[in-house]
Amino acid sequence: MIFLPTKLAGVYIIEPEPHRDARGFFARTFCSIEFGERGLAKEFEQCSISSSRTRGTLRGLHYQLSPSCETKLVRCTNGAIYDVVVDLRPDSASYLQHLGVELTALSRRALYVPEMFAHGWQALADETEVFYQIHGVYAPDKATGLRFDDPKLGIQWPLPVTMINDKDRSWPLLT
Repeated sequence: MIFLPTKLAGVYIIEPEPHRDARGFFARTFCSIEFGERGLAKEFEQCSISSSRTRGTLRGLHYQLSPSCETKLVRCTNGAIYDVVVDLRPDSASYLQHLGVELTALSRRALYVPEMFAHGWQALADETEVFYQIHGVYAPDKATGLRFDDPKLGIQWPLPVTMINDKDRSWPLLT
């Protein structure tokens, strides 16, 4: 695996290194030793999938409050997404800065999202599916979010938002 650091400390793009032959290829997508050597989560308590039928669908921006923070390893297994993370660590030099990365089933890249980062994505293709490995356990009473269109964040989504649920549309704006 190739771990590519991003402009947000602790966030990585992870690319598989395929070993090819006449049959196709084989590539590792996770190794607890390699993740641990970089100080990243080595264990994931949950795995989840999310599917969006139509391009333009937006999910997020979600995160969980302490003591139930989550770390995520996110990959697109069908279609394509524009994946966004927002740094919510108050003592961070990149506090409230965001990063957007395109993840596709074809590229097989993953995005490592540390705790205290809001996370959301927009489907860039119909019938898009996303696979999450999650360190931490979902706690509904600690789940919250940011508005996808908050002017303070200035996120430029690549497509018009064609579908979003009421909860994600209703998160309060940052002051």
